[in-house]
Amino acid sequence: MTAVDPRGPAATGPRRRPVTAGRNGGATLWAGLVLVGLVVLAAVVSVWWTPFDPEGVFPDSILQPPGTAYLLGTDSFGRDVFSSILRGAQIALLVGTVAVGIAAGLGVPFGIVAGMNPGRLDQFMMRGNDISLAFPALLLAIIFGAIFGAGTITAMVALGIGTAPAFALIARSGTMQIMSREYVLAARAAGKSGLFIGVRHILPNISGMLIVQASVSFGIAVLAEAALSYLGLGTPPPTPSWGRMLQEAQGYLFVEPLLILWPGIAIAILVLGFNLLGDGLRDRFDPRMQVKR
Repeated sequence: MTAVDPRGPAATGPRRRPVTAGRNGGATLWAGLVLVGLVVLAAVVSVWWTPFDPEGVFPDSILQPPGTAYLLGTDSFGRDVFSSILRGAQIALLVGTVAVGIAAGLGVPFGIVAGMNPGRLDQFMMRGNDISLAFPALLLAIIFGAIFGAGTITAMVALGIGTAPAFALIARSGTMQIMSREYVLAARAAGKSGLFIGVRHILPNISGMLIVQASVSFGIAVLAEAALSYLGLGTPPPTPSWGRMLQEAQGYLFVEPLLILWPGIAIAILVLGFNLLGDGLRDRFDPRMQVKR
């Protein structure tokens, strides 16, 4: 008499290998790295070399078309557009890096403390965080610019403060999951301090989701800085900024439409690169994305 497997016929059949999201996630990750790498390369090169002075004014070369002398043409002040694009990459990366650093520095400890202290303290802190979410980063940057004056530093600080609540929510969610793990319970039973548990156990285990949030916030910061510069509340002249290049070129839309195209492409490449990078990192770090059911 043939024995019947109590687990059912599925247990006796050939096992199917799970379909992973690694291939698509890997392609997305590499695409993001390539796009971001192009902008980083442009920023590094512009530190030591640009074809022309991006901050100089050359009246004899106003609105020159793209060619051998000027790769992307010149603007209404005679400045080489290609040189301005290269130098503008520095501002875009600087604003994104500082804004994300401020956001993570404020939001992550806030979220970890809230997640480690469920109850009234957690509720009080999260209600304050919800109120902060009512003020978008761009709106906060406009308010800061009106109060403290337009500038790159003002924009970076405002964008960092405006995006900090998102880091706090993610850090709190991850902390609450980690707090129920056995090694955290053992550390608390051994009398370890909250600071030790937060630094030793919680922060390393939520770093993956924080990296994903950082890549997404970087793209948001770059786009917001471009919008602020377009409105005259971001990087002041003569420092090249992609957003201000768009603002200066709009008056020549029907004369030299390419003047709007080049900074628009630069912004799109960097923002798309960080969005793809964030999606790829999410596929890499999120265990729920590892298997398609």
